[in-house]
Amino acid sequence: MKYNVAVVGATGMVGNKFIEVLAERNFPVDNLYLFASKKSAGKILKFKDMDYIVEELKEENIKNKKIDFALFSAGATVSSEYAPIFAKYGAVVIDNSSAWRMDPEVPLVVPEVNPEDIKLHKGIIANPNCSTIQAVVALKPLYDKYGIKRIVYSTYQAVSGAGVGGFTDLKEGYKGNPPKKFPYPIAGNVLPHIDVFLDNGYTKEEMKMIDETRKILHDKDLRITATTVRVPVFYGHSESINVELEKPFKIEDIFSLYKNSEGIILKDDVKNLEYPLPIEVEGHDEVYVGRIRRDFSLENGLNLWVVADNIRKGAALNAIQIAEHMITND
Repeated sequence: MKYNVAVVGATGMVGNKFIEVLAERNFPVDNLYLFASKKSAGKILKFKDMDYIVEELKEENIKNKKIDFALFSAGATVSSEYAPIFAKYGAVVIDNSSAWRMDPEVPLVVPEVNPEDIKLHKGIIANPNCSTIQAVVALKPLYDKYGIKRIVYSTYQAVSGAGVGGFTDLKEGYKGNPPKKFPYPIAGNVLPHIDVFLDNGYTKEEMKMIDETRKILHDKDLRITATTVRVPVFYGHSESINVELEKPFKIEDIFSLYKNSEGIILKDDVKNLEYPLPIEVEGHDEVYVGRIRRDFSLENGLNLWVVADNIRKGAALNAIQIAEHMITND
């Protein structure tokens, strides 16, 4: 069986990756429909060597197409308005923005972690934040086997997480040009500031990681803190994750656990300087885990280094995996 698929925000960085990953994974597409803003309408994009014209996103261009899956990456404002419209006409919307993530009626899904939540959807499924996705893939095996008391996130996030503007700021910054997306130069710099600051002193990105992790793991009381940082890397988010487990563990059992976990590649051989690097995970589907070591400062403490391609697994791929899960478990 084949499916009619729409990509909303098709001309953006994640939109392009949606199209690329659909082709690579040979997703059973019958008809592909590409939507973007009025200014991008008329552009031509390729899918499997065929040209597709980008249409303006408006209801009259949606209602007669019988779309099965609508993959959204067009920002929260657009998603808030148009996701219900696609759902009204029978599509399952998989949304990459923050618009629906914390809505109690909308499942927030990472297929390796909580695929059972997919069936709870009412027309809209939310894709988590890119930094949250790779974190929970790495944490889920620990959560299931040992239980988790507390998590400390420290992230080192690539500029592509801020879209084309962030990518351009780094590229142009190396040429000595001033930033347009970020408040300060990112080339040769580190910005401890992703998204807007909130009244509690945290940034919105930090609170996203905290709230989304709790929702995905169905543990609203889980103690979590986060510091999210933008670094001069084009692709690939890196995360230092400190975990306090509920139960004692042997470090060799942690290694064994990660060797046998879905969607994870263990890369941890410090004698040979082998550990996950963002430059090496670019273009890969999996979440890479390394630098595994006991935190001797507390009982049952563990340190992890977690790296993944933020545009791929952190956005486009995760959404497509949700759709794949739906068609194989129908």
